[in-house]
Amino acid sequence: MIDIVGLSKTFGTRVLWQDLTFTIGAGQMLALTGPSGSGKSTLLNCLGLLDNPTTGTVNHSGRDITRLPARQARAYRRDTLGYLFQNYALIDNATVADNLSVAVKPARGRGKARQTFADALARVGLSGRENESVHRLSGGEQQRVALARLIVKAPALVLADEPTGALDIDNTHMVIDTLRSLADDGCAVVIATHDPTVRDLCDSVLPVGTSTRPTRVKESNPA
Repeated sequence: MIDIVGLSKTFGTRVLWQDLTFTIGAGQMLALTGPSGSGKSTLLNCLGLLDNPTTGTVNHSGRDITRLPARQARAYRRDTLGYLFQNYALIDNATVADNLSVAVKPARGRGKARQTFADALARVGLSGRENESVHRLSGGEQQRVALARLIVKAPALVLADEPTGALDIDNTHMVIDTLRSLADDGCAVVIATHDPTVRDLCDSVLPVGTSTRPTRVKESNPA
């Protein structure tokens, strides 16, 4: 689905990574690992068209999307991408339902959207919480809202930047289980992480800052 060919990123004389070539297929979870400053978030930004690589290409379904015009890049992020961040990226003074509504495609009817919200919140253990204000939720609950927003959007590619960095082990497994369910539905998931638990639950690992290809960490997805 996403083909990365010869990607490199430099800042002046500093080389973050070079000659990255790999494929992220639908249904796969890829962990980006490496020390702080190795360029994991920068690589996510290049995949999300928020930054440009110095050399190389990012191809989606055979189309070079590396340097799309601004309008086409916005459409790609809107229609194809979903983001999951450590700081949740929610609207604090809005309700849970308001935060989910930003992921609703214009063609979806209001009644269908309400049912979609209910289904998504049920999947993350927040049934009936649509009308609560986000700022009253715990950190783990806010991350669950962010996950529900991804479920509502149903993107083809999820980019997750340290999504479990501030979570306990139970919420960490909830995040990974939800991302796995999205992958099982055909989504490709890329996770930048320092967490060995998250790394070991992914299908492949890419050590960022080297020119190596991703390595398999398991033979197949769990049933």
